[in-house]
Amino acid sequence: MKYELPLLPYADDALEPNMSAETIHYHYGKHFQTYLTNLNTLIEGTKYEEMPLEEIVRTAEGPLFNNAGQAWNHKMFFLELSPDPKREPGGRLAEAIRRDFGSFEQMKEKFTHAANTLFGSGWAFLSQDEGGHLIISQEPNGNNPMTKGLIPLMTCDVWEHAYYIDYKNRRADFAGKFWEMLDWSVVESKYK
Repeated sequence: MKYELPLLPYADDALEPNMSAETIHYHYGKHFQTYLTNLNTLIEGTKYEEMPLEEIVRTAEGPLFNNAGQAWNHKMFFLELSPDPKREPGGRLAEAIRRDFGSFEQMKEKFTHAANTLFGSGWAFLSQDEGGHLIISQEPNGNNPMTKGLIPLMTCDVWEHAYYIDYKNRRADFAGKFWEMLDWSVVESKYK
């Protein structure tokens, strides 16, 4: 298989109580793995077999796009979480947040609103455009801001499987706890 689960930089129970080991087991170990398995099956023997995942997301359609997008989005999501995260952005990213949203708190409110109000399943993203300006978007299903020419910096998974074991139908509670797990040092490393 070309695409495999990335190793998590934390133990399955390290994000508790915000995200349980059971959620990691099912969300990371089952859902994410299924997208990767499907992706590997779909690219076999096609022009996509040797493409980087980002290029597949930008160019594919239908089931291939859905599985590639979900694989890329899940990788970003799980690798930006930490049991001991940097809680606020610094440097140039912090300056860009103040410039584009007024304050860090206003950005968090707008992002949380996007996560909570997305109808159905999908993702909330913070991305940057070519000029370095920051944009918050709602991306349904497996969509990704890369298809719009943006550079994704962080994401929150709001598919029910991301939170249902721990929060049942309380997406807003999960979206609030997301900030306690998000490691801003990872996000800062993507801002150009």
